[in-house]
Amino acid sequence: MASSWGFFDDLVRLETRLYNALAEEVRARHGISMGQFEFLSHLNEHPGSRVGDLAVSFAIGIGATSKGIDRLQNLGWVQRVPNPADRRSSLLELTEAGRDVLETARGTVEERLAQLLDLDAEQLAVVAAAVSVLRRRLEDDQVGLPVG
Repeated sequence: MASSWGFFDDLVRLETRLYNALAEEVRARHGISMGQFEFLSHLNEHPGSRVGDLAVSFAIGIGATSKGIDRLQNLGWVQRVPNPADRRSSLLELTEAGRDVLETARGTVEERLAQLLDLDAEQLAVVAAAVSVLRRRLEDDQVGLPVG
């Protein structure tokens, strides 16, 4: 019988190795970090997000998120636009250059993930469904958000 600790240990080591392998490939082929790729991907899927929305989604601090967005903005891949509902915040949008970088890098990420995971469609569906349920429970309960 699998233990909770064994599952956790396997999950963390799996995530770390996958992330590192993807980061190495994306940096080598496209000159961007996985963090940059993840932010671009999130903004593509959730246009009009705010810095705070990204911080919550990635469970990281607002300061780190804002600095990451500043870097993407300086590269010309993201722009801040006024938030019509709240003048104190900005909405984030991908620029055309940002979409181009994302689309080019996405192919690399998907290709490398397929090589690394090496699961058939049924196996992947089972694992993905279980992990998704666990993630959603933690997110719904706002577990694991950074303090401060």
